[in-house]
Amino acid sequence: MAGWFNNVDLAPAIEVFQLTARYREDTDPHKVNLGVGAYRTDEGQPWVLPVVRNVEAMKAADQTLNHEYLPIVGKPDYRKAGVELLLGKASPAVTQNRVDAIQALGGTGALRIGFDFLKNRLGMDVIYISKPTWGNHRGIAKSLGYSKIVEYHYWNEEKMCLNFDGFKADLESAPPKSVIVLHACAHNPTGVDPTHEQWEQLAEIMKRKQLFPLFDCAYQGFATGDLDNDAWPVRRFVELGFEMFAAQSFSKNFGLYNERVGNLIFISSSSSSIPMIRSQMEIIVRTTWSNPPSHGCHIVATVLNNPSLRDEWETNLKTMANRILQMRQLLFDKLKVLGHRWQHVIDQKGMFSYTGLNKQQCDFLVNRKHIYLLGSGRVNMCGLTTKNMDYVAQAIHEALTTIKDDPKL
Repeated sequence: MAGWFNNVDLAPAIEVFQLTARYREDTDPHKVNLGVGAYRTDEGQPWVLPVVRNVEAMKAADQTLNHEYLPIVGKPDYRKAGVELLLGKASPAVTQNRVDAIQALGGTGALRIGFDFLKNRLGMDVIYISKPTWGNHRGIAKSLGYSKIVEYHYWNEEKMCLNFDGFKADLESAPPKSVIVLHACAHNPTGVDPTHEQWEQLAEIMKRKQLFPLFDCAYQGFATGDLDNDAWPVRRFVELGFEMFAAQSFSKNFGLYNERVGNLIFISSSSSSIPMIRSQMEIIVRTTWSNPPSHGCHIVATVLNNPSLRDEWETNLKTMANRILQMRQLLFDKLKVLGHRWQHVIDQKGMFSYTGLNKQQCDFLVNRKHIYLLGSGRVNMCGLTTKNMDYVAQAIHEALTTIKDDPKL
């Protein structure tokens, strides 16, 4: 009898993790990792936020803590604090008790249970994702069996900005009850966000066309350094009366990447439907991961519910956001001296930048210069430092002039 697994195919490698593995094996002293989406200090090292260190020390000394199961929906004060961070305490959804949240395994877990609920509880079977978008959006929707996964126009490759006309046209053509996945801020991978005026226009179309918004909120505080400003699109949609989901992640803004700390926030038009939605979410969670982890959510809840610790966290957050802004400006300045006006680098927001480099130029940087970035040209600005900036800028200059002399770059 043949083995059960003899015909299992080798799955394609996940690009960003494959790049990281190559980077680790590389012995070149000039190597730079611009691929993985995690914050790095100016020394190129991961950063445990000081406020997180403080809370972990407090937790280690707290003899009242144990390892009992949390509720299926998660730690109550964590869920509430997450909602208020994203929506604001004065949000009409909060004051009218029309919102709740389910603790999830990072933003990915929040998206997973949100996509599941919409398809299998509400019968929504068409989902729209931006072109380009974070790869897991398509992967999760595909794994759940959505019959139609549509890419809406987002990136204008020629002008390296938002393709707003294409975005609007695709929403206008979307059938009612379509799920529209929106990036709340610091769009991954492009770093390009709609303006407030553009968000208003998008909201008008979605309201008129009866489209369901699902916000992916992975970078609150990372786009501008201002938590309230980065949450503006979500809060505005709430003000306009939308029922919607928001997948919230604390991986980036708390540096809790491996703790998988997320929230699925759901907003209804009626407070009476909240218990029903929550009950169905409990069933999905029970059959997916059964019960959420405690360590990371305890840190987040402790910080957000303590004014002194919250102030310390916001200072840590601004340190990260300001370093990203500094790296954007420095790269722009270095390339300008070399004859390239990369205005898009300082116009874009957040951790990632869609550079406009083509696949051949990216391959040149990886294989010849030991600078690891995705083939799409997306780079993590946190991988740049004051020490490697000259080397990276010179390498990009060589890629642009040797591989393809493109005046728009």
